[in-house]
Amino acid sequence: MQPLATLIAQGRGQTPADLVLRGGRILDLITGALLEGDIAICGDTIVGTCASYEARKVIDVTGLILVPGFIDTHLHIESSLVTPHEFDRCVAPRGVTTAICDPHEIANVIGPEGIRYFQQAAECTLMDIRVQLSSCVPSTEMETSGARIEAADLAALMGHPKGIGLAEMMNFPGVLAGDPALMAKLDLFRGGHVDGHAPQLTGRDLNGYVAAGIRTEHEATTAAEAREKLQKGMRVLIREGSVSKDMAALAPLLTDLTAPYMCLCTDDRNPLDIAEHGHLDYMIRSLIASGVPPLAAYRAASLSAAEAFGLKDRGLIAPGKRADIVAINSLEGCHARLVLCGGAEVTDKAFAARATVLPVGRASVKAPHVMPQDFRTTGNREATDVIGIIPGKIITDHLHEVIPITDGDKRPDPARDLIKIAVIERHGRNGNIATGFVRGFGLQAGAIASTVCHDHHNIAVVGADYADMALAANRLGQIEGGFVVVRDGQVLAELALPVAGLMSLEPFEVVRDHLVALRAAARTLGVTLEEPFLQLAFLALPVIPALKITDRGLVDVNRFEIIG
Repeated sequence: MQPLATLIAQGRGQTPADLVLRGGRILDLITGALLEGDIAICGDTIVGTCASYEARKVIDVTGLILVPGFIDTHLHIESSLVTPHEFDRCVAPRGVTTAICDPHEIANVIGPEGIRYFQQAAECTLMDIRVQLSSCVPSTEMETSGARIEAADLAALMGHPKGIGLAEMMNFPGVLAGDPALMAKLDLFRGGHVDGHAPQLTGRDLNGYVAAGIRTEHEATTAAEAREKLQKGMRVLIREGSVSKDMAALAPLLTDLTAPYMCLCTDDRNPLDIAEHGHLDYMIRSLIASGVPPLAAYRAASLSAAEAFGLKDRGLIAPGKRADIVAINSLEGCHARLVLCGGAEVTDKAFAARATVLPVGRASVKAPHVMPQDFRTTGNREATDVIGIIPGKIITDHLHEVIPITDGDKRPDPARDLIKIAVIERHGRNGNIATGFVRGFGLQAGAIASTVCHDHHNIAVVGADYADMALAANRLGQIEGGFVVVRDGQVLAELALPVAGLMSLEPFEVVRDHLVALRAAARTLGVTLEEPFLQLAFLALPVIPALKITDRGLVDVNRFEIIG
């Protein structure tokens, strides 16, 4: 931190600035004007704009537009399938200078140790990673996680300089019911920041949820749902992830009028989608192309996000603000040509100079060795509950199909797109195996399996052949977790995720290439989904109104009860 006298002297031009950006135009997010003049920077702070400055170092940005660094307001870095250091290297060059993450994926596997790992990693990255404290570990009592975090555990993690508040309060039924453990967590953060997660909640129930002090919502999937939540004081975070794609539905609501109360987030986005399309830069381009005013899009990406999360030191290119700056080719193009994080230029050299943190959560896959017969679905009722995938959504349909019983088993029926799904407990707690049926993969043969299985992160496997399902599940134990595609007794493609069964130790480029191979292998099985592995991961998430599957069986979440 620079002395105030130094900031003032450089801002007044009495002494040379540490760094000047010269020749570009500044997008003023207050008036919408494009301003002329230098940007003077002292250490990590902007000290001057709209004037001429001398500096120890000058960067020529002629022809570029300078905008505040982008803020991803809600994401799980684990879903990028790489460590925080690699995530930093993957998205900071695209202009993301702040990421507000919830490490509840790793927390559900190894508990507070996983959160501390993220806190330590956040101290080393170029981008500013803010680590919210995970509120729901496990997300409900209907699943078996690897850990449990109570209010006392959160209290011990509070006060870290990279913290903001309590991460998404997923268990909204527990909040409405006044669950004592949840009330203790909300009381711990009362008056502070609490993130929301309340899909399709409306009316008086929504009132009660917001009255608990919950401030944000990233689960709105329709403009009507988002509008009601805005009207009740919530900040709505427009989400566009690898599976949950809500941007098109919410874009008409983002205007210059609503932009101060709307933000952008990715929630779960993998390196392949980032490479092919982008991150928040992709969202900004897409929103503007759909008719959203550029000022509204850039406000949502920075200033509104900073205000929503109490980050008063950023979100504008103005004196006294943190020097998070992106030089882009055009407002519509939003392709970063230069990125500063806290005044430091994002370069390969800067990434190489970062301190590192040892990975945690190794050897976390402790699942039982499974056999083909473990995937049989017994029972004497041919009427069957089926999970129906809705492409681009993590909510699902609750379907009903008649599946005949043959030799005491309900078999997969690929011709009807009815394939078997199973969840296998992998934390070494009870060895449970639950089976069900899902429609929407298009899979005709073989199996795919994953240890990325929200939010308990047990093994999820879908398939048309029991032997291939068993091979895929067992292979995950051998590679410490990840993704596997199997057909006719052969592993066609795989990606090892040895950090808690969630993250790779490889560079993001290697992970991206493995995802390309996995996607291609899945296509040979007949899979039609764009993101089959992350879609599979969300089929076990129990806190979304739908039919889901956990290691304890099929769950009707509308009634919050296990039905099969």
